[in-house]
Amino acid sequence: MTEPRPRTRLPAAERRASILAAATEVFSDTGYQRGKVSDIAKKVGVTEPVVFQNFGSKSALYRAALDHATGAVSALLHQAADAGRPVPEVLAAFLDPAHMDRFHRPGAHGFLFADATALAHDPELGDALRQVHQHFADTLAELIRRGQTAGDVRADVAPHTAAWWLVSLLAGRAFRASVVPDRDTVEAELTKMALRSLWPEGT
Repeated sequence: MTEPRPRTRLPAAERRASILAAATEVFSDTGYQRGKVSDIAKKVGVTEPVVFQNFGSKSALYRAALDHATGAVSALLHQAADAGRPVPEVLAAFLDPAHMDRFHRPGAHGFLFADATALAHDPELGDALRQVHQHFADTLAELIRRGQTAGDVRADVAPHTAAWWLVSLLAGRAFRASVVPDRDTVEAELTKMALRSLWPEGT
């Protein structure tokens, strides 16, 4: 009879990374309130105490997952621009309402961000939410500046202000979904309006 192979002990950095990846997945599926540390531990194959040894608390793990997800989205946007896609094309593809619908479904990073927005007044998570939005706004501002350098974005646009306008557009999706009739048409027009204000005349 074959003896079971002993479980390989991961180096500390790899274990922490695997816990963070599992936490990002769980919280993106269920949100903070419904997400269970026991489910995260099960995905990684460790006990709950091991999760807490690495992150201290559920709220700290959630904050780390938010930061991880924000970094991943920012990296994808930069990679698209680095691959030679014009900034207007990168922003239009990301902000496209159909893509935003997929982005905000359970299991996607946008669902995690929307969940965090609902927790803005939580004393343990409010700062994390502000940092996430700041990080994302910084990413958009960098892309807008890059577009200005290439002549694809109006030179008179303030990148920081424009970035926060786009962040606000995304943050208002849940509100519009609950009160706006003919939501699909309104979302498409709002997105066109926001993007058109950034492009040089005649484009």
